[in-house]
Amino acid sequence: MSKKYFGTDGIRGRVGQYPITPDFMLKLGWAAGMAFRSMGACKVLVGKDTRISGYMFESALEAGLTSAGADVMLLGPMPTPAIAYLTRTFHAEAGIVISASHNPHDDNGIKFFSGKGTKLPDEVELMIEELLDTPMTVVESSKIGKVSRINDASGRYIEFCKSSVPTGTSFAGLKIVIDCAHGATYKVAPSVFRELGADVVVLSAHPNGLNINENCGSTHMEPLQAAVLAEQADLGIAFDGDGDRVQMVDHTGTVVDGDELLFIIARDLQERGKLQGGVVGTLMSNLGLELALADLAIPFVRANVGDRYVISELLERDWLVGGENSGHIVCFSHTTTGDAIIAALQVLMALKRRVESLAQSRQALRKCPQVLINVRFGGGANPIEHPTVKEASDRVTQAMAGRGRVLLRKSGTEPLVRVMVEGEDETQVRGYAEELAKLVTEVSV
Repeated sequence: MSKKYFGTDGIRGRVGQYPITPDFMLKLGWAAGMAFRSMGACKVLVGKDTRISGYMFESALEAGLTSAGADVMLLGPMPTPAIAYLTRTFHAEAGIVISASHNPHDDNGIKFFSGKGTKLPDEVELMIEELLDTPMTVVESSKIGKVSRINDASGRYIEFCKSSVPTGTSFAGLKIVIDCAHGATYKVAPSVFRELGADVVVLSAHPNGLNINENCGSTHMEPLQAAVLAEQADLGIAFDGDGDRVQMVDHTGTVVDGDELLFIIARDLQERGKLQGGVVGTLMSNLGLELALADLAIPFVRANVGDRYVISELLERDWLVGGENSGHIVCFSHTTTGDAIIAALQVLMALKRRVESLAQSRQALRKCPQVLINVRFGGGANPIEHPTVKEASDRVTQAMAGRGRVLLRKSGTEPLVRVMVEGEDETQVRGYAEELAKLVTEVSV
């Protein structure tokens, strides 16, 4: 069955536009509570990022959950991976995150975690969707759920993050600039790195409900680049609004993206004999990552874009590490989902073990030139399936002889075909991309 509301990462949209409305959230809370209660006693944790609409949706979900007989434990503003961790440690049936991740404040959304701190199984999401289409009822008064607040949630998560590095680890002498995107990491991230001894300069840690991700964080790296240079820091770390994405800046002001961070972590695991299998990337992972891992004889596979698919592939193969170039990095040695703080800590440990700077450590990965052209089409037949386009794509792939690749995919949100070519020669790559884009345009007319 196809899903009506749930996408690859929960339910997300513009605040005030259905389904991101208070009445829908009330019904969603009730439907989720009914679904979880059908599996036994029900305790649900609810956390959120710092966007202003979080208060409104928290109240609506709370009312819906308790009307179904579920007990609710409120966490307040916390990173998404913290909710996954705390759901496990409190032995709750589920965790709910109110967040739209790296989007601006006028978007919001809902993510669910199972009691194991993983994405909800498809069958549970479908059960919730079926209940959303039924009339809402209220349990008898004596069975209405209770609400409490976890006051030490931040402290628990800080200690969990610190436990992902060896006991006694000190980053004394390391100067770091941290950009918290005015988001959910604004309290915990500076504390984690300071308590481990680093000299920390903090940017964008004054959320007002409206400034989350606004010209800051992992989607706007320029302020962090400037601050690293101005502070003469060793490196910079940028999080997104809900704390599941991380990107870095080296001491020269150069951005180090998720592909490069994933490489540094995987190489460190291999050098310590703890890699267990290979690495999962996505269709958008740079070819340079694949080639650099191949030089180390580390297997690499690509999943569809989205951390849900990366995690699914890791579980199926029983591998430990994967991620996206956007900065979603999953380290199964330490947690059950993408966690930006823990990923950043693993990078710092890798640098410490090699006695290298971030700029030095990333040099073994040479990113390949990548050209992306968006081609608009008028609907109807899928241009990617046209024989002329398929033949040309195959021909270009063969011409690059394993040192380049072609990716043609339809946008999930717009009438666009994304034509991406990458390889070692930028001029050649651009020529191939323009050739394929022209063909897609011609067959779309």
